[in-house]
Amino acid sequence: MKFGLGFCESSGMALVRWTGNDDSLIEMAKKNAMALSCGHCFILFMENGFPVNILNTIKNIPEVCTIFCATANAVEVIVAETEQGRGILGIIDGMKTKGIETDTDIKWRKDFLRKIGYKL
Repeated sequence: MKFGLGFCESSGMALVRWTGNDDSLIEMAKKNAMALSCGHCFILFMENGFPVNILNTIKNIPEVCTIFCATANAVEVIVAETEQGRGILGIIDGMKTKGIETDTDIKWRKDFLRKIGYKL
């Protein structure tokens, strides 16, 4: 899996910290973390993997309090700003629901989740 991570430090020098193993994903993470500029948040971009496969590992990191989303969808971040700083209020993840899944949709979903190793 390739990844790039950007972390907004919210004290001291208040810099965007970063790491990863792919230059283009690292640059995306740094750029987006800087655009957020919200205290103690991180953004992770990845390729050749699925968020659901690493989500529980990330949740188990003691410093991680909340995960707003793990998605391949386009995302909008709702940010509030006060005199003290900035914070994330929430996430818009994906599109408005179009309907109710059918039996065919259920089969496709279950097959897909097995294919990516999320379900047995």
